[in-house]
Amino acid sequence: MTTVLVADDDADIRDLVAFKLEQAGLEVLAVGDGQTAIETARLRLPTLAVLDVSMPGLSGIDVCRMLRSDPSTAGMLIIMLTARVQEQDVEGGFSAGADDYVTKPFSPRELVSRIQALLTRART
Repeated sequence: MTTVLVADDDADIRDLVAFKLEQAGLEVLAVGDGQTAIETARLRLPTLAVLDVSMPGLSGIDVCRMLRSDPSTAGMLIIMLTARVQEQDVEGGFSAGADDYVTKPFSPRELVSRIQALLTRART
């Protein structure tokens, strides 16, 4: 089963994303902050991570950079999920190594579709 790490400090969003991903047949590891996201990613090696940009402590951008710099997690697929929609924010997410960037408010169905598309492309 494909495992997805969801890191968001907003419990409602985290629970919604986890629920939708589980409905799609994915295993979900849900955490509420960047440091726990790093620890969980290194321990469990999920296939994909959905990271909120604005989290206490380590931001999603920080987490993305750290995952990309660690050989054990460098190949992980990463989607940034954020309310930050300015062009420089999007550029920052991609320059940190994100594979996709989804802005809030978002459609949970679209997020699942984007995750499935990334997973499909990664398998081919």
